[in-house]
Amino acid sequence: PVQILSVIGGVVKVEETDLKSRVGFLYPIETHNISLFINASREQDSGQYMCTVNVLDDIIRMHKNVGLINLTVLVPPATPTCQLHGNAVVGANVTLSCSSKKGKPSPMYQWQREPPTLQVFFPPAQDRAKGTLKLTNLSLEMSGVYVCRAENQAGSKNCSIVLEV
Repeated sequence: PVQILSVIGGVVKVEETDLKSRVGFLYPIETHNISLFINASREQDSGQYMCTVNVLDDIIRMHKNVGLINLTVLVPPATPTCQLHGNAVVGANVTLSCSSKKGKPSPMYQWQREPPTLQVFFPPAQDRAKGTLKLTNLSLEMSGVYVCRAENQAGSKNCSIVLEV
């Protein structure tokens, strides 16, 4: 474990970590509430945080003076990249793929064909985890704009591709 903050004899000390300029106590120490804040959170701030309270001349009981909390910093997806794999000719099969380089948790993907011929896709044609959409036996009517949405609890981003059969 790496110490971030400490209070000894009423004096607050912020340790030399990458959190130094972004961390502090939420309330004055006199309130006895030692909640802390982390500003401008980053993905690498994720992890387990431990609070230990030792009172001078108090009997230290094993694990009674320790609090643990797990922090997961969510990261919205980056704008995904849409690609066409295969030759878009009548009767052929193609796969549309969508991939985002960032996102925590890993984004899920949803393909949709835009109006005027709105169409939503489901498995097995669409794989939401992989971001692929398989279009089989292409026809001229399947031409259009296809939009992929990469989404997780932190947000969503889109990309699109024009399919010309």
